[in-house]
Amino acid sequence: MTQTATATGSPVTETRFDRMGIPNSIKWGFLAVLIFMTGNGVESNFISPHLARAVGDENLAATVISIYGISVLVGSYLSGALSDLFGPKRVMLLGFLVWIVFEAAFLLSIQLDSTVLIALSYFFRGFGFPLFAFSFLVWINHVTPRARNATAVGWFYVMFTGGMPTLGSLVAILAISGFGGGNGGETGAMIVSSLLVLAGFLIAWFGVREPRGLQRLAPAGESAGTVILGGLRVMVLEPRIFAGFCVRLINTAPQFGMFVILPAVMVDDLGWSQNQWLLMTTIVFAGNISFNALFGYIGDQWGWIRTVRWFGIVGSALGLLAWWYVPHMVEPGSTYGYWLTVIAGTVFGILLAGFVPMGAVMPNLTPQHKGAAMAMYTTAAGGAAFLGSLVVAVVRPWGGDAGVVWAFVVLYGVAFALTRVLKVPQVRGEAH
Repeated sequence: MTQTATATGSPVTETRFDRMGIPNSIKWGFLAVLIFMTGNGVESNFISPHLARAVGDENLAATVISIYGISVLVGSYLSGALSDLFGPKRVMLLGFLVWIVFEAAFLLSIQLDSTVLIALSYFFRGFGFPLFAFSFLVWINHVTPRARNATAVGWFYVMFTGGMPTLGSLVAILAISGFGGGNGGETGAMIVSSLLVLAGFLIAWFGVREPRGLQRLAPAGESAGTVILGGLRVMVLEPRIFAGFCVRLINTAPQFGMFVILPAVMVDDLGWSQNQWLLMTTIVFAGNISFNALFGYIGDQWGWIRTVRWFGIVGSALGLLAWWYVPHMVEPGSTYGYWLTVIAGTVFGILLAGFVPMGAVMPNLTPQHKGAAMAMYTTAAGGAAFLGSLVVAVVRPWGGDAGVVWAFVVLYGVAFALTRVLKVPQVRGEAH
């Protein structure tokens, strides 16, 4: 074992987990995020057609998902602000309670065949997962040394993406079949998701005892209003925070957008089964999982912004185009075409991990307002779901599904331009 210093400067004995980039004091929280997000991700790749059948209209279902994206965005902001006020562990408890209560209400609303109740319950459930997961990300940034910051964030996204959609899709395959398929199978899968969310919460609550989780992180002299509005204030006063916010917002927006358009394209238009689509998603984001920590390490060594720019932005844009065009260039329903599509999607998933260093960039742009910066980072991370579904809702009526894909490529171009203003000091790695 070796001696190092925490983010607060106090010396601690390093463990194997610390040297890997996972702070030993909160290691069980990473597992908790994996299991919680697995539960949250079970529905990711069938909720669009499921809702369409429930409300009787595909576009109305897309609207419900877009409204859900708004609550995810707001919840993502609050995860940072409330963590500063009350401690991230308490906010994780709130996130769990919100998720479990409104998931039950959502399932009941579907049985009652009430579009209004479906929309409302799904909207409020959207606050749940960002309050849980992104509060833990705030916790990570408060206990991790700067030299390993991006690596720790990378491990967070290994767990986050490992759950949603990767393991979540795998659970969906098994659960839908186990409950008899169709609507009944999908409903059964969502019940299983609630059990997984419960398990993730219990691991976090009883397994992680790091004291700052229950402590106020904001400076003692700041009022609650100042803390809650701090993220918005720092984004207005610091242009680099706004630029970083936009880059992170664009980061995974295509992922969420493709979840809306691809299920129907792959199954109805190209002739593959629902299970094949779910398996594809599992493989695609297994690739993402495998490279999240690696790109965090690359960022710590090679430069955070350089890694984001060339691997995250350029790489993801090319991978996205491949995932869309490859399946349209092969024989519909063919086995060889399916696996070529899986490979193309996996390239996209891997290169998407190139954005991981943004989780280290944002708090280090304004070290004196780290909590406020993280509030904007988590807002952008959650807002990606809203932006992705919004692009689909706005572009698809006139540009079709291909137009949606190219709209995301244009957004990646915007993100590339914005990285030019992101200058941040780094303990290790090259200049940006």
